[in-house]
Amino acid sequence: MNRKSGLFKFLAYTFLSLLAIINIVPLFWMVVNSFKKEQEYAANPFSLPTSLHFSNYTQAWKVANMDVYFLNSIIVTFVALIITVFLGALAAYFLSRFKFKGRGLIYSLFLLGMLVPIHAILIPIFLIMQKLHLIDTYWSLILPYTAFHLSLTVFILEGFMKGFPKDLEESGVVDGAGVYRIFWSIILPITRPALATVIILNFIYNWNEYLFALVLISSTALKTLPLGLANFVGVETASLTLQMAALTIALIPIIIFYLLLQKQLVSGMTAGAVKG
Repeated sequence: MNRKSGLFKFLAYTFLSLLAIINIVPLFWMVVNSFKKEQEYAANPFSLPTSLHFSNYTQAWKVANMDVYFLNSIIVTFVALIITVFLGALAAYFLSRFKFKGRGLIYSLFLLGMLVPIHAILIPIFLIMQKLHLIDTYWSLILPYTAFHLSLTVFILEGFMKGFPKDLEESGVVDGAGVYRIFWSIILPITRPALATVIILNFIYNWNEYLFALVLISSTALKTLPLGLANFVGVETASLTLQMAALTIALIPIIIFYLLLQKQLVSGMTAGAVKG
């Protein structure tokens, strides 16, 4: 039995290690080549740089007009993230801690939203935004991002909050706290691990989303980072090293955001495993 368990662990770790390598090698190759001169990259794309050319980053930032695209992505990503997490946490709180008529139907509708392919209803979304005169505005991206991520946010937070003991609310009521005070002061702070999970998932999707931005945004001044990089890579420049520098810059916020919330994310996964 122990031999089979040891073999299973060995195979699992081997598979996961290979999977990690497959994902890390392209990123490593991109970062390494972003520090090369174009001639050095053309001579041998797989060699290490003889010297680090940080000027590639400053040049890529300037040529790709990344200050505008970066700011637009930050605005769209964080506004949609805040609205989604706030509404999702409130909905999850009431669905998990209260019993009322129609609760099962409402929860089923949220789950149904997870089954709908986002890009399958791109044309209806475009027509709705056109009727509301929101095409080519920040809200044309913020509203769809919020709507499509509420389902997953509610699903994760509701499952986490459901495991809290009822004593939490009872102690709050004894102290004179109302429903919303209990939510803000008691429930929300101990939901931080699950919040970290949904924040990371929402941030990554909003930051990297391309198709909605392509269809709903046409003004250069409002384009997000994926749109700007799509124009920059292969269109505005033929320099592969500058392209890789620009892609590396776009990757940095995701890495930083993940590292900041890593402990909370691991805690949430561990708590979920214990509850299961």
